[in-house]
Amino acid sequence: MTASLAPAAGPPVRATRHHTSHTRLLRYVDQPATSARLDAIIVPTGRPTVYLTFALQLARQLDCPLVALCSLRASADRTLRAAQRAGVQLIATEVHDRVRLPAFATSALPEEPRFRRKGDLSLKRNIGLALSRMQGWERVAFLDDDIRSVRPADMRAAAGLLDEFNMVGLGNTGFPDNSVVCHALRAVGVDQKTFVGGGAMVVPVRRTTSFFPDIYNEDWFFLLGEKRLSQIAVTGQMYQEPYDPFRTTERARAEEFGDCLAEGIYALLDEGGSVEDADKEFWAAFLADRRAMVDRIIAAIPHSDRSAEEKRRMDEAMRASHGRRQFITPELCVRYLEALAADRGVWRARIKQLPKGLDPARSLSHLGLNATHVYEP
Repeated sequence: MTASLAPAAGPPVRATRHHTSHTRLLRYVDQPATSARLDAIIVPTGRPTVYLTFALQLARQLDCPLVALCSLRASADRTLRAAQRAGVQLIATEVHDRVRLPAFATSALPEEPRFRRKGDLSLKRNIGLALSRMQGWERVAFLDDDIRSVRPADMRAAAGLLDEFNMVGLGNTGFPDNSVVCHALRAVGVDQKTFVGGGAMVVPVRRTTSFFPDIYNEDWFFLLGEKRLSQIAVTGQMYQEPYDPFRTTERARAEEFGDCLAEGIYALLDEGGSVEDADKEFWAAFLADRRAMVDRIIAAIPHSDRSAEEKRRMDEAMRASHGRRQFITPELCVRYLEALAADRGVWRARIKQLPKGLDPARSLSHLGLNATHVYEP
């Protein structure tokens, strides 16, 4: 596709353009010299139990419990039966929105009801962090239920790298896990890269004081420190199952705010800047660039090699992105980052208060989750 779609590098610190890659922020480790044992694999799941087949197998191979945080079409009862058949240690619970975790200021931004997220992925991952604290686990892996082909040795190697790094992700060899806008960039010929995320990530529990805000790209914000990115390594491989990013326009709308915020902040970090550089002037320039970039995507769609039907859906998704961005202002972006900083303090205070020494069922009950099954073969 035409080179004009690819963003030019912005000036140092004051970068205002979308970056197609943030890989310079990561450390790639091909053959780690050490390995370590995982204490648990945490899977936030909303799909039928069959989607947990691979995670159950991996937990058995690693000889660690699988924590299944279930809602929607997922069932703790059915997961228990699957774990019993597979002979896998299991902690499975039904997740609802009455969990006793902090009410974050970021969850109320923007005030517009249309911005409210419908999923509970962030909530489940925060439950996983809280449970890990209460259980005294040292190294846990987050694994989404649409991730496949993770080698046990890669998980152990990632756990071993936590002696040196704050987070370790597995490299994605499957379907690119990008936003709708980034998928559209790739579809019209731009070399858009992916980044690590919560789909397959190992964290050191005691050193982790971050949380997952309820916003798209919540894992990017989890990885973010007060000013800059945590020390992150990438090792091994995993496979992301394919999905259709243009199936509905709602996906583009739901992602736009979090995608604007995350891509803007990470563009700054790429240029050696910090979160503190993201003032109103920066956001005004970045949002204007994103609007122009999406306009260029729309203009390029008719010339792409996709089917007529997919071109139509891509065009609709990009226009949905435009529509949602009308409500995103530089002031709102600044307010969100201020609220995020305050929420981090709230989360740190909360995890310090969590009780220790409770068994898994009582730990989850402390968080307001009482429909829990624990199985030990």
